[in-house]
Amino acid sequence: MTSTDLSGRPARERILLTAHDLFYRDGIRATGIDRVIAEAGVTKVTFYRHFPSKNDLVLAFLAHRHGVWMDWFVGALQRHAPQRGAPPVEAVVPALREWLASDTYRGCAFINATAELGTTLPEALAAVRQHKADMTAAIAPLLPAGRGRKADAEAVALAVDGAIVRAQIDGSPDAAVRALARLLRGFGAGH
Repeated sequence: MTSTDLSGRPARERILLTAHDLFYRDGIRATGIDRVIAEAGVTKVTFYRHFPSKNDLVLAFLAHRHGVWMDWFVGALQRHAPQRGAPPVEAVVPALREWLASDTYRGCAFINATAELGTTLPEALAAVRQHKADMTAAIAPLLPAGRGRKADAEAVALAVDGAIVRAQIDGSPDAAVRALARLLRGFGAGH
C-alpha cells in the first residue's frame, strides 16, 4: 500500500503519492508542505496549482488511501476465503494479519487522521466515516444473512479497529490477531 517509483509520473500524482507516504509514515501535522514539495520534486507554484492548501492535499490523501486500502482489503478477504464449511468471516483474521505484519504498517490512516485532526477539518472526518462505513460494508457479506447482519458487521468492524490500534501499540500483530480471532468465533454460525 505504498508508492512505487515516482519518476516520469505527472506532477499531481508525484505530489499525492509523496504526501501519502509521508502523511502515513510521519503524520499529517508533522509533515510540512515544503517537505512534500521537495520530495515530490516540484516547485511551490506547481504544488499550489494542484493543491491550493494543505487541507486540499489532506483530503486528496484520504481519498487516495481509501481507494488503495479498500482494494487491498476486498482482495485480501477473497485471497483468504476459508475452506468449504468454515464461516466466511474467518477470512478477516488472516487478511488483517497480512497488513498488520507488513513492514510499512503504521496503523489505520483514518484513525490516525482523526486523532491528529479531530474536528478541525470536517471534510476529513466525513472521509473517515465513509471509509469505516465502506469497511463495514465489505465485512457484512461474510456474515450470516438475517436481520442482525448489519449490527454484526458493525461489531466486527469495531473489533477490527481495536485490533488495528492494538497492533500499532504493541508493534506486533500477534496479540491483536489472537484476540480478534477469539472475538470472531461467535459470528460465523449465526449466533
